[in-house]
Amino acid sequence: MHEFSLMTGVLDAVLVSAQENRARRIVEIKLVVGEMAEVLDDAMDFAFEALSPGTLAEGARLTIVKLAPKSRCLACGAEFAHDRYHFACAQCNSLATELIAGRELYIESMEIETEEQKPVGP
Repeated sequence: MHEFSLMTGVLDAVLVSAQENRARRIVEIKLVVGEMAEVLDDAMDFAFEALSPGTLAEGARLTIVKLAPKSRCLACGAEFAHDRYHFACAQCNSLATELIAGRELYIESMEIETEEQKPVGP
């Protein structure tokens, strides 16, 4: 289950950023995951629930946005969307294609709650 190591890296990154921005807590973490990245949403959710307690991310919402695969035909140059299993060119039916989107895994955004500033003055 490589999702545990992936989520460890995600949490490490967002916790550093949250601390640098003086977050009181993390409200939401939004990840973009390509369908071809071989990452299971349920396993990512499980890893997040196991790893986040005791951190600024405890109780945060984990949102996973799936990114569909997209390829380019090496024969005719067409770009086309497809599912995980059908990657023949939509224009010329060639199997000589290269995946140009769908393997991604990145943190798109993070919503934090910051410390309230204390009033300055008399």
